[in-house]
Amino acid sequence: MSGEDNLLRLVEAEEPDENGYHLQDQVGFILRKAHQRHVAIFASQIGDLTPPQFAALAKLHDIGETSQNQLGTLIAMDAATVKGVIDRLKARGLVELSKHEVDKRRLLVNLTAQGREAIERLIPLARAITEETLAPLSAKEAATFMRLLAKLA
Repeated sequence: MSGEDNLLRLVEAEEPDENGYHLQDQVGFILRKAHQRHVAIFASQIGDLTPPQFAALAKLHDIGETSQNQLGTLIAMDAATVKGVIDRLKARGLVELSKHEVDKRRLLVNLTAQGREAIERLIPLARAITEETLAPLSAKEAATFMRLLAKLA
């Protein structure tokens, strides 16, 4: 195939199809790419925790002890996912579980001293990760982007 044929294929690929649909122009595709970029930045700075694990620690740092289910709600995770996150954090000694005094079926989650130290050390890194993620935008664009993104969430 000649270079001209390759060029023709590229030009044809860029022309809108009969429905005018291009994957690269779709909100979900763009959000996924932005998320992938953010997760790569996160992993380069905080390699020993996943973003969901960090979110659980950060929220516990904000609010203190809470039920496992409430924590899941607050960090946008379903019950099964948050249970796995908490189990992994507990195995690392970062959180502790206890039974609710009245409702023994209810599991309470809290930071351990080690978990509190870890999250307090990581919060400045998390701020830097946010700054790096938003670095292609001006301060005004970043503020607008965050405001608009929050409307979609």
